[in-house]
Amino acid sequence: MRNTTRLLYNAYVSQIALLSGVPDATTQFTVAPVVEQKLIERVMQSSDFLSRVGNVTVTQQEGDKVGIGVTRPIASRTNTAAGTRRTPTDPTDTSDLGRYRCEQTNSDTAIKYAKLDAWAHRPEFQTLVRDAIVKQKGRDRIMIGWNGIAAAAQTDRTANPLLQDVNKGWLYKIRTYAAERVLSDGGLTVGALAGTKAIYVGGGTPGTDVDYVNLDALAFDAVELIDEWHRDDTDLVVILGRDLLHDKYFNIVNAAGDKATEMLARDVIMSTKQVAGMPAVRVPFFPANAMLITTLANLAIYTQAGTTRRQLRDEPALDQIENYESVNEAYVVEDYGLTSLVENIVMGKKPA
Repeated sequence: MRNTTRLLYNAYVSQIALLSGVPDATTQFTVAPVVEQKLIERVMQSSDFLSRVGNVTVTQQEGDKVGIGVTRPIASRTNTAAGTRRTPTDPTDTSDLGRYRCEQTNSDTAIKYAKLDAWAHRPEFQTLVRDAIVKQKGRDRIMIGWNGIAAAAQTDRTANPLLQDVNKGWLYKIRTYAAERVLSDGGLTVGALAGTKAIYVGGGTPGTDVDYVNLDALAFDAVELIDEWHRDDTDLVVILGRDLLHDKYFNIVNAAGDKATEMLARDVIMSTKQVAGMPAVRVPFFPANAMLITTLANLAIYTQAGTTRRQLRDEPALDQIENYESVNEAYVVEDYGLTSLVENIVMGKKPA
């Protein structure tokens, strides 16, 4: 590391320590609450998709889901003159006992001296170092949300490149706690196809060589798995895997200006066409052959307050600086009645 780079890096370390009110950021410390909240918000805002899902801070590692709104009708009438008590209804969803559990997620990163030297002439040096970490943390959250199936004591990125073993994500929880809202097989996987799961979509005869003639027909059926009082929600979207609609049908959502400081992370792609009357959406790392109907606000990431730990370390033996960071997180579906998941979609006719 060059001497000029060293001065900039030392200033960065000192700034981190100052913001958290600790004497030294090179020993592990708990990030100050105000700074912790800003870090969380920065990660969520690093992605257009993450900025649209729920961002909830909780005090306990495990507890009741916070909920983002009423999830079932509560209007009623009771004939109390007959001695019948009025029975209050819990409007929040409790199909998975209404609970969450935050698991520790480590986000440990390293940046080589050579890269720091290449950034040293930039006036926004500290911002470059910070954003290199923040952007990937946001991408990791999306990967886990769609693909997470376990919270392993020892994770393996080689065996689980989409971070399947870091935490239990949204789709896993829908499959586990709301199996009645999951459509994973059609009516044509019989005979030679027995034992496989597939929903065939394309030009053909329904019931003979395809299950549905197009995605609209499939989505119309899938929306019936959603609680009736949610089916007309104008915020419903159809999240589609990359294999289901060609890129030519999509345009990048960009509500921001042209300045770099105003640009949104362009990772939500909206279709110029609708599916079953609902906006079609593509987001990163969503399973290629799946469809999810819900509102984006129905998906949430809970962060346990006071659990962000951090340590910066210079590692000359490897010619790099290292950032050790951890936080407790949970991926939460607020209302399973507001979800419908379709998997194993195959575009085309069943094999002859």
